[in-house]
Formats: sequence, C-alpha cells, structure tokens
Amino acid sequence: MKVYLDDVRNPKRDYGDDWIWVQTYQEAINLLKTGQVEMISLDHDLGTKYTGYDVAKWIEEQVLRHQIPCPQIYCHSWNPVGKERIDQVICNLIRRCC
Repeated sequence: MKVYLDDVRNPKRDYGDDWIWVQTYQEAINLLKTGQVEMISLDHDLGTKYTGYDVAKWIEEQVLRHQIPCPQIYCHSWNPVGKERIDQVICNLIRRCC
C-alpha cells in the first residue's frame, strides 16, 4: 500500500486513488505496523507535537530491528529544515539496509 502523511493536502487530487491519506503520526504508525506499507511520503509539519520526522525515525528504528520491511520513503514537506532532517533519515536507511 502507498501512504501519504499530511495534515492538509489530500494526495488523491494530484496522485490518484491508490494512495491512502493519513493526517496524524498515529494513523501512519498503525498502517506501518501492518508491514504492508510499500511506499510512504511524509510531510514534516502535522500541526501537533509529532512530525513526519518522528515517523521517519520510527521507521528507521523498526526496520533496523527487523520489525517491519523497509518501505520506499519520500518527503514532500515544504519545510526546508524538516525536509532535510527527514532526508537524512532516508539516507541512513538506504546506507544501512535498503
């Protein structure tokens, strides 16, 4: 499954119906725990204390502990600092295991 984490933007308008839109950290984590997420695109700012970076760090920890398969991870955030932080996690995952 393809997951799009963003508290505002609905991916179906731009990317089609094959994306599942989630708006919170917990919704994203719940889907990731199924082990069926093949691709995830993260926004950084979610309007809560949790961010897309927190989701990326959770993915990194779980993949390295072999709890979930490594999904393709993208960052579509407009926040340049947040995007850079998420991109660093993605690079770490690629280097270490994916």
